[in-house]
Parts: sequence; C-alpha cells; structure tokens
Amino acid sequence: MPRARNVLLIIADQWRGDSLSVLGHPAALTPDLDALAGEGVLFRNHFGQSAPCGPARASMLTGQYVMNHRVVANGVPLDARHPNLATEVRRAGMDPALVGYTTTTPDPRLVPHADPRFAEIGDVMDGFRTFAHFDEVDFRTYMGWVASRGFALPEDPQDIWRPLEGPAGPSAAPSRIPAALSDTAWSGTHGIEFLRTTRPGRPWLLHLGFFRPHPPFAAPAPYHDMVPEARIPAPLRAATRAAEAAQHPMLAHWLGAQMQASYFQGATGPVSALSDRAVMLTRRAYYGLIAEIDHWVGEVLAELRRSGQWDDTLIVFTSDHGEQLGDHHLLSKLGWFDQSYHLPLIIRDPSSGATRGRVVDAFTEAVDLMPTILDWLGLDVPACCDGVSLRPWLAGGTPATWRDAVHFEYDLRGGWPQPSRLPADISPDVGPMAAMRTARWKYVHFTGLEPVLYDLAADPGELRNVAADPAYRGLRAEAASRMLSWRMAHAEVGLTRLVASPAGLTQRTLPARH
Repeated sequence: MPRARNVLLIIADQWRGDSLSVLGHPAALTPDLDALAGEGVLFRNHFGQSAPCGPARASMLTGQYVMNHRVVANGVPLDARHPNLATEVRRAGMDPALVGYTTTTPDPRLVPHADPRFAEIGDVMDGFRTFAHFDEVDFRTYMGWVASRGFALPEDPQDIWRPLEGPAGPSAAPSRIPAALSDTAWSGTHGIEFLRTTRPGRPWLLHLGFFRPHPPFAAPAPYHDMVPEARIPAPLRAATRAAEAAQHPMLAHWLGAQMQASYFQGATGPVSALSDRAVMLTRRAYYGLIAEIDHWVGEVLAELRRSGQWDDTLIVFTSDHGEQLGDHHLLSKLGWFDQSYHLPLIIRDPSSGATRGRVVDAFTEAVDLMPTILDWLGLDVPACCDGVSLRPWLAGGTPATWRDAVHFEYDLRGGWPQPSRLPADISPDVGPMAAMRTARWKYVHFTGLEPVLYDLAADPGELRNVAADPAYRGLRAEAASRMLSWRMAHAEVGLTRLVASPAGLTQRTLPARH
C-alpha cells in the first residue's frame, strides 16, 4: 500500500513576519519554529493579501487576490463558485479537518437570510470537516472547554483575558487564565487529539488554527514575563503622532479613532493615550503569546513524530496577517504598512531531496499556499488561482521567472460588527485601497484620495510619503502604471481560458501568472 501524503497547515492569527528568532528578532522566543525552519525552507519576504481575518484567509484558502474573490472585509460573503483548498483535496479523497476557524460568511444566494451564520463574524469555509471550532464572537466552544476542566468562569467569561492584578489595560501581570487552559493550549490539545485519531493509510489535511497572538494582549504565566524588557525593540514610528498623521488623511483618522477596548479586555480610552511604558508592556505580552504558541507547535510536531507520520506530512506554518504593535503609533492590522502584511512562512517538505535550512529572499504571497499544497499532492491547481506553487523553491531550485512585487488590499470602511465611520469629508463609497510593493518602492492607491508613495531605498521605515514630491513624479507614474497593468493581467479568469471553436470548446493558452 502506498504511504499516505498528509498536510499539516498551521495558521497563527496576527503574527508579524519579523517575529522569529531565526531571523534575529531579539524578543521572539521561537526555538521550535526555528528548528522547523532548519528542517525546511523559510520564506523571508512573504506577504498576505489583505486584513483583517476574513479577506486574508479567503485569499490564503482560495488562492485568489481580493479583487477576484471579493471578500473585502470580515462578514462579507464568499461566493460559493470559488473552489477552495478543502473542496479541492476532498475531491481527491482526503479528509480536510479543521481546528480553529476560517472567518467565512456563506453565500446568501444558497442559504436562507435567517441562517444564524449571518449573525457571526464568520463561520467555517465549505469543504472542511470541523474537528474543533473556535468561534470568534462569544468563544463558547473554548469557554465550555475551560469550564469542563473545573475553572470557574467570571460573570463575563472574556474577563479571563484581563490582568490577574491591577486595572484593565496593558499590564506587567499575567492574564487570569492559567496557561494549561489558555486558548493556545486549546488549539494545541485538539491538534494532538486529531493526530492521535487519524486512520492508518487514510490521507488527511489538518488546518490547525491558533487565535494568538491576536488581542486581547495578555499572556498567561509564565509567558507574560518570559521576554526580558531589555530585549523588546522600541516601536518604529515618527517622533510624534502629529508627524505620523501628516503622511495622509486616512492615517490621521486611524490615529485618532483607535480605542483600547479593541485590544485589552475591559479597557477604556483611546489608544493615543497609551504611554511609552504601556506600549512596551503591550509588545511584551505579544511576544509572550508568541512564545506560548511556539511551545504548542513543538508539542504538535512531537506528536506527529510519535505517530509515525512525520515523513509523510507536508508542514506549513504561517499567519493570516500581521500587527502594527505600536509601530507608526498604531495597533491592530490595517492600512498599508508592512507590519500588517508581512508574514512568517516556513514549509517542510518530507520528500527525499527536499531542501533543509534554506532561506528564500524572493517575494512570496499567501495566494501561493493553495497551489503549493495541491501541487505537492499531485492535484490540479484550479485555473482561477492567482498564486504560484512554491515547490521549486522547496526542492532547492530557483524559478527562471518570478514576481518582483507583492500586492495587498484593504477596505477603508471595515466590516464586522459594522462598517467603520470614515472622516466627514470622505464619502462612504470610497472604500477600496490597493498597494503594490517592490524592493525599491511601495505605492498605495485609493479610489477617492491622494495616493501614498514610499522610496524604500531611502526610507525603509515608511515614514515619509513622497507622492506629492515633484522629484518623485516619474516614480509615481511608473508605479501607478505598473499597478494598473498588474490588475488587468490578474483580473478573474473565470471562463476566459476557454473558447468555442469549430472543434467545440477548447482551452486557450494564456501567459503564466506571476
């Protein structure tokens, strides 16, 4: 009997691409992921296609850019005609199981409008078999698990994420929930349970999701103070919020609109009121949460070895989007800065001859993951996929042609639980934002606002918007032209690869998409 070919897809939530100790980050304690990188390939310049979770995960799991799948915000339905990773591997007889969530809203043309899934931030994408669902509204599945283990939940169960001591907000204290009952432990435990219940010879794909290091920014003991304060870098930002806000009116709006309640359980007041000390404590909690995930990833990988499936399983570790973490005076994931879109990506191919310990500097994107996994499984990649298989990199090769830019989009209006309020002088119909980033520059286009342009060679920190500078008029025109050409080249293919002919319906040969 041929050996099964399995896939373990580990997806963290809100993990920045720079936050791995193997990349030299002083506050990222990630020995288990570093070891995985040593056994596989680390993609240093990997970017997601959007933020927040809904659009980001839609791109990752359909292999399509946001302009094609059109899930532009949390709560926006995913058109059922788009194939996804789960539906495609299911066709081949695999069991696509899920621990965690995909933040997917169903197609309202196929289900009644009274369907309770429309009252959630997102449900599970079609095709997955739910092994353990981490719902993102009241966390009832996870909270029930906590209560079943004898922990007395507070009146508001989510207060388990408040500091154990002192007021709500950034704190040096741990969260109230013990590490053994944390949501990260919930995900890791269910991932191990899945591996212990697989059937020999039956191939599987496990989407293993971790809620962290997503807010609330509070880590359980001992992770809360595991990272020494001296190792935590200061935020990358302009000297003042006013100087940062001067870059663009949307940035000025966000700097004044963010509220602490979105990031710290029970907190009040604006983010702009946080002191430098509070921002440092926020960053410390974030890296504590990362250290906790790394521990549980190690436990899951140890079980994969114990179960005898290590040499049959493609392992992928990544995230959906990043986190500003005080950089540019912002929290959360939004806008156009690299901190919100640059992601970790480690892939271990168990095949003989696969590369071990390679670091790839070329640009890769979240849309590449579905084609890579399908290609590794020997399955056809749907024509609608915008991504490209990364298998040549895994085998030690370097493709003759490859992209020299990455692309991401963001809806300025937001989504769940209700669209964000825009500044009074901006029409609510002005929503789309699209960015194109090369090694040399970043160009950000808006439907009704002036663009943003950075000369990354001179300003790698993205602190000076030169879009209005006459000296950059040529670069601005070049960047806008390139973005238009890219969008035209990657418009949804749909049925455009087919054409009627005297011999009947035939396949047209179109240029490769990179």
